[in-house]
Amino acid sequence: MIGVLVAKQGPGLDDTTILGHLEALAHTLEVQVRYESLESETTFPTGGLCRIKDKKYIIVNESASTGEKVRTLSKALRRFDLSRIYLKPALRDFLETGSD
Repeated sequence: MIGVLVAKQGPGLDDTTILGHLEALAHTLEVQVRYESLESETTFPTGGLCRIKDKKYIIVNESASTGEKVRTLSKALRRFDLSRIYLKPALRDFLETGSD
């Protein structure tokens, strides 16, 4: 569980809190987060990063658990240069060392 990993590094950082911080980070990076119904006959897609023309989007399966939403957003946001953006230390550590 992702929230447990981060909670050990900073108080009050459960999956829901992390999700809010990741959504705010996406906004800072001018990446629109969209929660959509993603259905597939063989798998349960969770979403990911995409670009349409000059705009960046992170599509997240609205039916996914909060932990899966956190994993989808963190995986997508790790692709950006975050070195010049202030992040809470626990969140930065999570993004730098968290598993997919």
